Amino acid sequence: MAEFDPNAMVARFKERAIAVKKRPLPPVAGEEREQFLAQARRDFQDFAMIGDAQPSIEDGVLVLRVDLRPPDGTS
Repeated sequence: MAEFDPNAMVARFKERAIAVKKRPLPPVAGEEREQFLAQARRDFQDFAMIGDAQPSIEDGVLVLRVDLRPPDGTS
């Protein structure tokens, strides 16, 4: 088994977030369309958060540090 690279994992999540933004809208309408769009927003948020994480391995545990503060640095 290849050695685990947490930085490569984070990079893959960043790529997934970009892919969600490029995901084409299927031919659906109404409620199904809204459900698809809502899921795409959740997918993007999840993938983007992990894609922005600072990974480390501490005592054998994968730690993902995600800064949730607003971009201007205020809390």
